[in-house]
Amino acid sequence: MDRINSRVLVLNQNFEPLDLCSARRALVLLWQGKAEMMANGSGNIRTARFSISLPSVIRLLRYIRKPRIQKRLTRMEIFSRDHFRCQYCGKESGELTLDHVMPRYRGGKQSWENMVSACIPCNRKKAGRTPLEAGMHLLSIPKAPPSNGFMIPYYYMSGHQEWQQFLPQSAWGGGFS
Repeated sequence: MDRINSRVLVLNQNFEPLDLCSARRALVLLWQGKAEMMANGSGNIRTARFSISLPSVIRLLRYIRKPRIQKRLTRMEIFSRDHFRCQYCGKESGELTLDHVMPRYRGGKQSWENMVSACIPCNRKKAGRTPLEAGMHLLSIPKAPPSNGFMIPYYYMSGHQEWQQFLPQSAWGGGFS
């Protein structure tokens, strides 16, 4: 059954977003009295005796302390920050490359502020130049994602609009402005 493995947003006792879990795990937490359902966006599941509402958002009844950790600099984190969009032409694509705004051979660092998502044609057009030299401009200035918040991977956004009311705008896809 596919819906039992769907993603559920988990909120801390103070309504702060904590994590994502499977609907199966969320049902166990509800059944054990460790959480309460905040939104039902997944429909129902039937058993032999009764029907159970599948949660989309749950809130833990006990506060969980979670340390704030800076995101690791990885390809997927940069693509997620950039909403899987080329930062030069704006094309949304599954075939993206990483581009160094200031080329590495010219002293550019491997950092959040110097790396962006680029489609293959734009990356080839820019080549080993800066955007100014190539006559291209960035759609957004790259920066590190906030380390003090929860970020949802961009690909979960479209199927879970009911989560939006529980999330700060910065957590919604991890993008930058």
